[in-house]
Amino acid sequence: MARPTSDAPVTNDVHVHAYETHAPDADLDDLRARLAAARLPEPETVRGAPPGPRRWGQGVPLADLADVVEYWRTGYDWRAFEERLNHMGQFRTTVDGLGIHFLHRRSARTDAVPLLLTHGWPGSVVEFLHVMDELADPQDAEAPAFHVVAPSLPGFGFSEKPDTTGWGTERIAAAWVELMGRLGYGRFLAHGGDWGGNITTVLGGRFPDRVLGVHSTFAEAPPGLTTDGLTETERGWTEETRDFWGRRAAYAKQQATRPQTIGYALVDSPVGLLAWILDKFAEWSDTVDSPFETISRDRILDNVTLYWLTRTGASAARIYYESHNSLDPALRVDVPSAITMYPRDIEKTPRPWAEERYRHIVRWRAPDAGGHFPSLERPGFFVADLREGLAAVLAAREVA
Repeated sequence: MARPTSDAPVTNDVHVHAYETHAPDADLDDLRARLAAARLPEPETVRGAPPGPRRWGQGVPLADLADVVEYWRTGYDWRAFEERLNHMGQFRTTVDGLGIHFLHRRSARTDAVPLLLTHGWPGSVVEFLHVMDELADPQDAEAPAFHVVAPSLPGFGFSEKPDTTGWGTERIAAAWVELMGRLGYGRFLAHGGDWGGNITTVLGGRFPDRVLGVHSTFAEAPPGLTTDGLTETERGWTEETRDFWGRRAAYAKQQATRPQTIGYALVDSPVGLLAWILDKFAEWSDTVDSPFETISRDRILDNVTLYWLTRTGASAARIYYESHNSLDPALRVDVPSAITMYPRDIEKTPRPWAEERYRHIVRWRAPDAGGHFPSLERPGFFVADLREGLAAVLAAREVA
């Protein structure tokens, strides 16, 4: 599926190799045959509900899924996505005994700062591919520029699948530090959301000598904090988060306790995999009804097809088994931090709570639109927000 190329590596380190992706035609033919032969269940019993959350109340509606399956089989172009991946620059290296895949886009600017982007679940490097050029070489000469590195988490995409337990977020963060050093980046900025936000928090807390500062859309507070003194909006956030974990997080409980069981369906059935992932894009995006209001079918299918062709439905789910509720309650982040809380994200942390962990918040933003996948939902806003947040982080370091 992916093979080394003869291109020069991005560093003098002989352990870093350029990679090129090319799925065998037989794998694509097999995918289309499975889609054509798919057995679908009867429609949901809320059929006929008007557009809105209730229409998705039992999961992905049959009519919506059938439309996407047909497009996936007859209209979607994986080769176009492969071309974009290969054009961006893909690489592999082995860190802590595990093969790690990453995208690397160096800036032409001499003042560029290294930036590590970490995705989450059910995402992948698809979340960042379309914004890396603008982050590296912005059209505005006054905007900050970055040397962008976007790794695939262990067990995701073209990174290897761990064959033993132990690859939780602490170990991944340490591997990212090793990866960045191998690329010649002794100090760097870090951004992430979802599991990427968790890992970014660990990076800022455990490696302050290597991490210049962080930007995150996920700011997990220490446990046991009081709602006393919170604003009405912040109290609403805590209630929404409690509701999410109490009523809408069965996927996380399944993957945290029985990832192998759900993994059989995710690796064997492309329709099962699509439904499992599409459900989250629908529920976690800032839309009225369908995720395709803000994210194209092609971008979501790039992501789902990457999971399918690499057979990573089970291995990606295991990050929940390794790390669910594992963030050290005592971990504190003292490096400059920029936090953005999008209104339709699944966990929104009040600033007073976030400040208990992130001790030097230099920029806090709560925009009026956006969900769990901001780089896909609002790419222009995401890039501008990331730039402004990281500029504030760097400015804080200069003052210090």
